[in-house]
Amino acid sequence: MGAELSGKVALVTGGSRGIGAAVVETLLRGAATVHYLSRSPADKQAEWERRAADAGAAVHWRQTDITDEDAAAAAVDAVLEEQGRIDVLVNNAGITRDGLVMRMKRADWDAVLTANLTATFVVCRQAVRAMVRARGGSIINVSSVTGLRGNPGQTNYAASKAGIIGFSKSLAKEVAGRGVRVNVVAPGYIDTDMTRSMNEAIRQAVIDMIPLKRTGTVADVAELIGFLAGDRSSYITGQVIQVDGGLAI
Repeated sequence: MGAELSGKVALVTGGSRGIGAAVVETLLRGAATVHYLSRSPADKQAEWERRAADAGAAVHWRQTDITDEDAAAAAVDAVLEEQGRIDVLVNNAGITRDGLVMRMKRADWDAVLTANLTATFVVCRQAVRAMVRARGGSIINVSSVTGLRGNPGQTNYAASKAGIIGFSKSLAKEVAGRGVRVNVVAPGYIDTDMTRSMNEAIRQAVIDMIPLKRTGTVADVAELIGFLAGDRSSYITGQVIQVDGGLAI
């Protein structure tokens, strides 16, 4: 993607692995300065630092439990104090606690809604004030095709991801007049540590339902997020873009 994000400051939640790590790499390739929040640093932290230095940018890890409202807000404030602004915000962090609704514990419901939906609200609320003052910025919230079509055994996850869509569309309308864009990326069946742990028969059954007949890669998702982060997508806001190989057709 060249250096089209040069000079921009990006904040990514859940950036240490999976889709989040791929997003960090994509933004670094665009020469953005990237701060990522997670409980532990990425395995590639040293490599990222070298890559960022070569591009005249930087990458910073901030140890943060985004389910802790005060900690999440403090992390955003720390980036704003250090950098003076946030140009790109990617809310990617999320968890699953699967189970049939008749057996689901309230704690599993609360954990997923807190990590996936409430944390997105908290981080957006904290960052969007600075974006509105700067009259510009791009927020990309990561949902899922499960939030669009549902999935047995994932009522809590589906509710949280559907909530992100409604939240993002409403926020997009609130801040568009100030030049801030808000979009949603909804991945389908992506090859990650989580999906690799699935039973092989179930995994193949899902692939058989995908028109492109393959799983997606974290890069497939990250490249779209990189596009939405930059100026080439300056007239796109309030959209939900699926990266699912046609699964939700």
